[in-house]
Amino acid sequence: MDDVLRSALRRLGPLSRVESFKREPVATQRRLLRTLLRTAADTEWGQRYGFREISEAEDVVSAYQSRVPLHDYDDIREDATRVRRGASDVMWPGRISNFAVSSGTVSDGKIIPVSEEIINSNRAFSMGVGFNYLVDTFNVQLLLGKHLTLPGRIEEDENFPGTLVGEISGLLAENAPGYFRAIFQAVPNEVSFIPNWEQKLEKIAERTFDMDIRLLVMAPTWALVLFDKLIEVYNRRTGASASTVGEVWPNLQLFIGGGVALRSYRDLLEAQIGIDIDFLETYGASEGFFSFQNELDDPSMLLHLDNGVFFEFVPAEEQYSDNPTRLTIEDVEPGVRYALYITSCSGLWSYDVGDVIRFTSVDPYKILVAGRTSEMLDKYGEAVFGDEARTAIQHACDETGAHVSHYHVTSRTIEDGDLPGHQWLIEFDTEPADLTAFEGLLDAHLQDVNRHYQIRREAHAFAGPSVHVLPEGAFYRWLKATKENISGQTKVPRMSEERDVAEEILDVLGMKR
Repeated sequence: MDDVLRSALRRLGPLSRVESFKREPVATQRRLLRTLLRTAADTEWGQRYGFREISEAEDVVSAYQSRVPLHDYDDIREDATRVRRGASDVMWPGRISNFAVSSGTVSDGKIIPVSEEIINSNRAFSMGVGFNYLVDTFNVQLLLGKHLTLPGRIEEDENFPGTLVGEISGLLAENAPGYFRAIFQAVPNEVSFIPNWEQKLEKIAERTFDMDIRLLVMAPTWALVLFDKLIEVYNRRTGASASTVGEVWPNLQLFIGGGVALRSYRDLLEAQIGIDIDFLETYGASEGFFSFQNELDDPSMLLHLDNGVFFEFVPAEEQYSDNPTRLTIEDVEPGVRYALYITSCSGLWSYDVGDVIRFTSVDPYKILVAGRTSEMLDKYGEAVFGDEARTAIQHACDETGAHVSHYHVTSRTIEDGDLPGHQWLIEFDTEPADLTAFEGLLDAHLQDVNRHYQIRREAHAFAGPSVHVLPEGAFYRWLKATKENISGQTKVPRMSEERDVAEEILDVLGMKR
């Protein structure tokens, strides 16, 4: 009977598409690119680059890459603003009325047009993640209670009447299927969209402390803040002395994380939840939803090749060269870092997402996010990437029993006679007994995985890590003190060659450099 039900689930739309692209990944991506070009052929961008002619080429990928250059936000800013003002058929057919804040603020950030087609694709992606989990585990207990999401805020843009602007998670919540709102949604959107983040978390905790919550979908960083608030509200309202989420929501089954690397926070989440549940990671952005963890025991994520997004990959070391190599899934190799560019059914054409990924497998195509393209320290030729810093932290924690909640790595202030090096501002949930040993473990791991770093250490031209321990809640205090609006997309920057962030944090805390 279980096999019959699993087979029926696999035939549902979102999963049947997954099965299809897994069988024919390269052909799926080529067909998708051709479809996108034909659909947008009569737009301004389509006429500018000759999309119709490209779509008819025998080798559509080569024709596309030879005529359509790589773009970043500065290349589309003017047209995106025109679309916000109501211009039609610019980058994608028709008029677009939804916009996602990719970074910065509504007034001066990167604002990405969000078409109905990409909303539908992202909604199908989310459903597919759930269906895949049910097929994999047959854990129908997930469906017997409420599901709690933590979307960001959206609002009508007063500068562009008739349009909505905000976080992509909020736009998807606004367009959630009716059955989800009626049966599963734990908190109505009017609560989820409360602009003040602390008030929103308080209201959510008040509404859900006595609910049967089975599924959580949210960024791990904000889950930790919500959990503290939830336990506080539960104890205040019931007179209990709970210390874990599992005591409040004993039937919790699954946590789906996105926005930041789940593996960086999983230990903390498991400790705070206190009961055995499953964890899945997804990778999405304002520009689209790209991949999801399709196996519980493998942290890498299956690249979704039929979700309205055509992928290109530029070797990370070539990204800012005059003529970078542009690869498709047909050409990529495991273990190599690639800057990610996408072409989407929202009118983005070979657009720089700003992330670095690496493939763990090419059969099927599975990835890990190595970090933002800005997440690299190379001030002294050390070329340390974000994923290397993250794994160094994990290694040091594993060896010492420490737990890290947040961190920021930057260049160290150099005084007379000092060697260059990195300062690690770390907020520990559990501090190591020996901080010097912790620093040594960071250093040893980076030397193991990074030849540039190792050479500079062996030549005594580069000093080892210097850890500056921050008090509990330090990064949250910094966010509240320096950000006009805090939201689900607000993240702690992990790395910076310049000391601006580090200086701000230390100033807010009144700590020495």
